[in-house]
Amino acid sequence: MNKPKISKWSIVGLMTLLVVLVACQPTTVEVTRVVTETQEVEVPVEVEVPVEVEVTRVVTETQTETVEVMVEEAMLGSEERPIKVVFVPSVEVDAIISGGEVLAQALEEATGMKYEVSVPTSYAATIEEMCASPDDTIGFIPAQGYVLANNRCGVTVGAAAVRFGLSWYAAQYVVPMDSDAQSLEDLAGKTWCIPDFGSTSGYLYPSAEFAKLGIEPGEIVETGSHNNSMLGVYNGECEFATAFFSPPLLPNFGRAWAYGVDDPEIWREAGVSPVRTEEGRTFVNGDPAEGGYRILDARSSVSDTAPDIFDRTRILAVTAQIPNDTVSFGPEFPLNTANKIVDALIDFTASEACATSICSEEFYNWTGLEAVTDSFYDPVRDAMQFLGISEDDILGG
Repeated sequence: MNKPKISKWSIVGLMTLLVVLVACQPTTVEVTRVVTETQEVEVPVEVEVPVEVEVTRVVTETQTETVEVMVEEAMLGSEERPIKVVFVPSVEVDAIISGGEVLAQALEEATGMKYEVSVPTSYAATIEEMCASPDDTIGFIPAQGYVLANNRCGVTVGAAAVRFGLSWYAAQYVVPMDSDAQSLEDLAGKTWCIPDFGSTSGYLYPSAEFAKLGIEPGEIVETGSHNNSMLGVYNGECEFATAFFSPPLLPNFGRAWAYGVDDPEIWREAGVSPVRTEEGRTFVNGDPAEGGYRILDARSSVSDTAPDIFDRTRILAVTAQIPNDTVSFGPEFPLNTANKIVDALIDFTASEACATSICSEEFYNWTGLEAVTDSFYDPVRDAMQFLGISEDDILGG
């Protein structure tokens, strides 16, 4: 049998077919994977994504802490911290300032300390100054002023003034010489000049007396000083006025004027008008040592301005006795220093220099000092209580 003859080209075609068939079959292939291990690292990336976030507010609280800083205060009575000496403006301010400087110089020489003199604008302002400077202030204040200051802040009395041996004075009611008034009752409805609502003799005691008698005066004119009140009635600005009264000195100093017995103007018995001397003293018929009288009431302080004031005015009456003016100290003033100053003032009132200061008629007309306690001024408290007057009424609340 003849075998078919296969050409090489047939073999080639057969192999090609086999290759194609193999390629078209699904084949499982083992593959070795090469994996590169990557480490996960957190990298902060700013991404603007709206996210609800709970926010905790941190609040810084500022606290105010008071820290006491110890500052060394200047010594009392030094150049940096002089002792304050205050006077009420009861007479002419110029006289107080000039006379006050004389007093301050004498105190400086006696105590080795420095002083500063001032005159506040009113009785109330003087008291407020003492309360505002409790540890370095001396006040020359009248009885009611002292009580007000004691009530207000505890001001203490150091001594009381003495005028020619007396530790008291009074208030006088002065009217024009031709006034129809013959008694206090006749002053009802009349215009009234007073120095100050804080004045003991100028307002407090007369008011208490009016209240007890049921007398209601007319318009009240506050003049600012005893001098101005006397000039007010002299010039016809009011129908009567009140101011301080000190008894006259009698001829040859034979005896003292007797309260409630002698006429307040006993000197009119001499039959001549008072005369003011160059030294500022007011005499009737000469010096008492020469058989005359010496007038010490408030009109003598203005007799140089109004020489005929005694001829054109008269004293209608005087009030009850009033404790004399005070030398008072702030509530925290050192006691030892206060005693030292009072001793120096006692010596000063006995000196010739005092005649140009608080011993002058133009000033307070003091002749000495005496030790007193707070109870010495109880009559003034009683008068204030009777009228229902408190420190708030005069000094304000």
